[in-house]
Amino acid sequence: MQKEYELLDFSPEFSEAFKELNLEWIEEYFEPEDIDLKMLSDPQKMFIDSGGAIILVKVGESVVGCCGLLKHNDTTFEISKMAVTSTHQGLGLGKAMLHQTLKIAKRLGATQLEIMSNTILEPAIGLYKSVGFVEIPLTSDTYDRGNISLRLDLLDSD
Repeated sequence: MQKEYELLDFSPEFSEAFKELNLEWIEEYFEPEDIDLKMLSDPQKMFIDSGGAIILVKVGESVVGCCGLLKHNDTTFEISKMAVTSTHQGLGLGKAMLHQTLKIAKRLGATQLEIMSNTILEPAIGLYKSVGFVEIPLTSDTYDRGNISLRLDLLDSD
């Protein structure tokens, strides 16, 4: 059964929720890296002020998910720091956030989206592929844990 949810744009009041949601999954599977801590300590600066965005999903009074959009250049953005708390996974909230993030990316002028992830995160990889992301050779070494890169050409997507 789908719970009622609300998609919200980031504002500084959500900084702690953004940090906690991401540390939940990172610490479950990996160790937080310096780049994680830097991004999570100031999401306003790292994502918003640099031309990107963050979408949050709220169920009732709780923020239960987030999805960041990092701007690399005028046409290439990265999906980064996407999380849904364990108690709300499998309800379609990640897909709803991802679709909203794709709309925002297009509005910001993106023609290409990239994701760096890890193959241990099978549900996430499946979600990305379900909206059209395809696996490509690794594009960066930003994260020690990154072992898969995916790309979506927004000019070819709906």
